[in-house]
Amino acid sequence: MTSREKEAIRYLGYGSHTVDEKTISMIADAFSSLDQVVQKRSVCRIFDMVFVDASRIQIGNLEIQSKNLGKNLKGCCKVAMFGATLGINVDRLIQRTSILNMADAVALQACAAAILEEYCDEIQRELEEQMQESGYYLRPRFSPGYGDFSIEYQSSVIAMLDCSKTIGLTLTDSCMMAPTKSVTALIGISDTKLSCHRQGCEVCTKTDCLYRRDTI
Repeated sequence: MTSREKEAIRYLGYGSHTVDEKTISMIADAFSSLDQVVQKRSVCRIFDMVFVDASRIQIGNLEIQSKNLGKNLKGCCKVAMFGATLGINVDRLIQRTSILNMADAVALQACAAAILEEYCDEIQRELEEQMQESGYYLRPRFSPGYGDFSIEYQSSVIAMLDCSKTIGLTLTDSCMMAPTKSVTALIGISDTKLSCHRQGCEVCTKTDCLYRRDTI
């Protein structure tokens, strides 16, 4: 089983439970359909950053209040801000499928989330290689909505990246991204290498989440 198939199963909420053959087949079909319509696009920009105090960070003209983000960026001098999307055709496929078969639509949702996560990992690896050539190291990516890093900062991040023009990513009044299979994140850049990189479920305090990745 591939890593993205395992990730899709996690998004479906199976946890440690055994997955039946029908579900595995449904996941395979979903990935096959998505691979035909996905249009990956991303934008990444690097900004200088300073700490106002332990929980306030100044990135360009944006000041962010977040203890969790402050902890993540401790020791950093720069921040890479990026946005990524799978494109509007993924939304359209899920919408069409939901009318015909809701179970298939749920599988598509989970598989699209897994593809997006995989794409973000690729972006971070490429950035990491570039930064290491200059003697810098990356911290785990941290998105608006993680911990006390408010989802309301999403609009500022999207504006600073000019996502509407660069990758076709916009935000609704309720802070929902369009296309929906999109993400923004901050990645700390430091001249100090850390041995432990925690991200995603590993930094989330909601330990009873149905979709939590196995962190042991």
